[in-house]
Amino acid sequence: DLRMSYASTRATSTDSWKDDLDDDDDETAPSGAAAAAGGGGGASAAAAASATASGPRKSLLPRTTLLAAVVVAGDEPDEAFRLCRSIRSGDIHVGSVLLLVGGGHLASLDFREDLFDDFCLNPFQPVELEARLKHLFRRSGQVARAEVIEYGPLGMNLETYQAAIDGKPLDLTYMEYELLKFLASHPGKVFTRETLLSRVWGYDYYGGARTVDVHVRRLRSKLGEEHANLIQTVRSVGYSFGTSRWV
Repeated sequence: DLRMSYASTRATSTDSWKDDLDDDDDETAPSGAAAAAGGGGGASAAAAASATASGPRKSLLPRTTLLAAVVVAGDEPDEAFRLCRSIRSGDIHVGSVLLLVGGGHLASLDFREDLFDDFCLNPFQPVELEARLKHLFRRSGQVARAEVIEYGPLGMNLETYQAAIDGKPLDLTYMEYELLKFLASHPGKVFTRETLLSRVWGYDYYGGARTVDVHVRRLRSKLGEEHANLIQTVRSVGYSFGTSRWV
């Protein structure tokens, strides 16, 4: 499982975590390594985490919610995405996520915008990284992240895991909800079954494409005959949700 060790410090600025990251320049940080920072005078402001596999050891995680985390995507960015997914699912209590990614892995960010709040090229310029983190700090204190998805008759509350169609609650399983959330977050985009398996079920899931088909069929049934066509089959490719804004 993912072994994470945190070293918490007290600081009144971003200098402490910046120094920690600068110290790592002499040695390549493992993919999935993270430094988490809190803003404000005297708050718990920095934490370091190193990832070696999958699944956090919760006993080692900080009990307080950190304002932001810097996640380093190394040569194998899948580990970093797995850590980001754990943060988003609430396994790790962090307000915002900034992803450090090399220029050669920028393409891997496509359709993963939900896993991080901002990104910065690595190797990074300290001034740029500090500016981006300060922006996240200000934004987290003033503008809450959108927690509702609305598309036509469909409404989804991402905080309470509730969904409704035409105002009527939908009784969805966890994976049905996750699949519908992912599709509804990217209206008009076409995803192969393999991509959906990877993004919704996770990189370590070994189920076949039939898993996606079964869940789509169940979702269509629960959406009802009138709205079943919100999820469209793209022959020989996969599935899409709704229509593109370019149509």
